[in-house]
Amino acid sequence: MNLSCNLYVDGELEGKINSTKEVNIGKNGHINGDVTTQRLVVQGFVEGTLHADRVEIKANGHVKGTVEASELVIEAKGIFEGNSIVKGTKPAPKKIMNHEPSKEEIDKELKQA
Repeated sequence: MNLSCNLYVDGELEGKINSTKEVNIGKNGHINGDVTTQRLVVQGFVEGTLHADRVEIKANGHVKGTVEASELVIEAKGIFEGNSIVKGTKPAPKKIMNHEPSKEEIDKELKQA
């Protein structure tokens, strides 16, 4: 399903959803499939791979699968089972390893103290 408008689902749907706007899964909504959208709000159940700028899992929402989003918000009592991939972030800086001081360096420090 390809959409250029908002979508509200409060029933069962199986398949792919592509929307340039917002997809809202109501409390009785059950999606089994991949969802690509700008913003996804989950109050029901979604199983699949989710691609969005922002994913919100509300208090009774349940997501099972992979979430690839710039923002992932999970309210208290919301359930998320799976993998999360954060879009648009820089990789973590590499840790600089300090070397183990040699016996000579330790002796030099002790003499200066």
